[in-house]
Amino acid sequence: MTEAYVLDAVRIPFGKFGGSLASIRPDDLAAHIVRESVRRAGDLDPRHIDEVIFGNANGAGEENRNVARMATLLAGLPVEISGTTVNRLCGSSLDASMIASRQIACGDADLVLVGGVESMSRAPWVLPKTERPYPAANLEAVNTALGWRLVNEHMPKEWTVSLGEATEQLAEKYGVSRERQDEFAARSHRLAAQAWSQGRYDDLVVAGPAPRKGEPLTRDEGVRADSTPETLAGLRPVFRPDGTVTAGNASPLSDGASAAWLGSERGAQRLGVAPLARIAGRGAAANEPQYFGYAPVEAANTAVRRAGITWSDVDAVELNEAFAAQSLACIDAWDVDPDRVNAWGGAVAIGHPLGASGARVLGTLARRLVAEGGRWGVAAICIGVGQGLAVVLENVASTTPRQEASA
Repeated sequence: MTEAYVLDAVRIPFGKFGGSLASIRPDDLAAHIVRESVRRAGDLDPRHIDEVIFGNANGAGEENRNVARMATLLAGLPVEISGTTVNRLCGSSLDASMIASRQIACGDADLVLVGGVESMSRAPWVLPKTERPYPAANLEAVNTALGWRLVNEHMPKEWTVSLGEATEQLAEKYGVSRERQDEFAARSHRLAAQAWSQGRYDDLVVAGPAPRKGEPLTRDEGVRADSTPETLAGLRPVFRPDGTVTAGNASPLSDGASAAWLGSERGAQRLGVAPLARIAGRGAAANEPQYFGYAPVEAANTAVRRAGITWSDVDAVELNEAFAAQSLACIDAWDVDPDRVNAWGGAVAIGHPLGASGARVLGTLARRLVAEGGRWGVAAICIGVGQGLAVVLENVASTTPRQEASA
């Protein structure tokens, strides 16, 4: 089998719901990150791109169903380059990366551009389609930005609770207090602000496309350097009067796009770069839909096992912070130093544009391993309706002889 590598990664700053990126269509966001990825590739002949695979959780609006193909065409790439869009909700772009890595491993591709996009600001409202025109009953418009919509009546009610209520249940089950959630959220903002000031994102983030009014976004719009556990403690719970989940310890609705070049050694030569990290293990897991936030636990355990390592070998973890409570529950379940998790901040601060988040955590992990000199890293993400994905990366610059993968 051919080794698959992360060769480069880039994203735009993530914008707030209704913020600086709200005037820009999701297919234009995706086209922008495709163009930037190709621009960074220098002398790459675009005809050497075997495929473009993007993740997107919506697809019901301006994404026009297959946003990967739309972005490829809008970016001006040759029409012969195929594009496919993956929808595994929040895990979509990490799934796109896993699919591409398998294509490379089995020899079907040498160079694949993966990524993801979401405009939660521009997600459409939809009406159920009626069996005949002009029904007598009223119809309810449904917001497609997040969560369940047009739920099948045969679904058990305990599965279809809101994501926030599901997180309250998870926090109860695993004993994650409000105080810990607020401390974790404040840490996310502090570390994200610190990473920006230290230049950690200088080579990982490019300015967003120019909006109709104003200047292009150059930094993540949701990061609040002044957040503290004390200020967050003053926020009211959103989903239960006596609950623990607030707007401050949950990831915000966001807009954004991310991308990464994945390839073989031949693909790296075509791109003109040295590989950043080897994709060493992959894992997927599923559990009860209402405990979706805990699914990364087994997904990451599987990926670690398939990489032939243990948690004691892991130097860095990038876990998408859908909610502080679910992040803490996962960290508690893994045998990992919490300080190694999201050292450059996480989604509570940076934002969580659903389809873009998986490629963000993968790209950040690759850059962290290089910057920090670590060898092994885990990128993981929870997914609504009870799923999780994870990928293990190995820093190719590591001088330690590679361990043999276990059977």
